[in-house]
Parts: sequence; C-alpha cells; structure tokens
Amino acid sequence: MEMDYLDPENAVNMPEQTDITLGVEFLIRTKESVRNTAIALTECTSRDARILLRKQLQQSLMLHDKVTQLLIEKKWFHPYDLPEQYKLDQKAADQTKDIAQMTLFPEDTSRKGMFDRSPDQ
Repeated sequence: MEMDYLDPENAVNMPEQTDITLGVEFLIRTKESVRNTAIALTECTSRDARILLRKQLQQSLMLHDKVTQLLIEKKWFHPYDLPEQYKLDQKAADQTKDIAQMTLFPEDTSRKGMFDRSPDQ
C-alpha cells in the first residue's frame, strides 16, 4: 500500500485519533503524578510537607479516576476487556508503522540552484 501524507483520504478519522492519543497521554501523565507524589511522600520528613503531599496525592488519584472513566466512556480504553484493548493497541501500532513508512521529505535534498547568485559572480 502506497501511503501519501498529502492524500486527504489519510486524514479520515484523524481528529478522533488525535483525541484518543491525547486522552491516553493524559492518563499516563496522571499515573506518573500519582506515582511521583507517593514516592515524594515516603521520602519527606517535614510534617507540613507531608500534609501537602497527601492532599496532592488525593487530587492526583481523583484526576486519574476521572480521566480513566472518560476514556472508558468514550471506548478508548478497555481495562476490563483485554482482548478488546489488545485490538485497540494493535490498531495503534499498525497506524504508527504506516506513518513511519511514509515518505515525508523528498529524496533529493540538494539546494543547488535554489538561490540567486551573489552580485560578485
């Protein structure tokens, strides 16, 4: 299959794909926030800082839950249906492979002849 990035056919469903990508990326970042805050909490010795970190951890957990529920609602994430999640992951991997195989730049990158000659020549 010849993939042409300029072909409008390749833009079909692109807004939804972008939304899915951003949603999953947001979920990953909220997981990192929970993990990093929990680690900081276990390393902290200041009572005031521990109180602040506990509050931050609760907020991170609530945000993670909201993002997870949104992705499940939109059917972009299937944590309880592994075969279905595998299909989504396989589709994303195939799309990534297709994009990586596109020729986005011309083969010849020579700039010879593209600029005017200087007045001295």
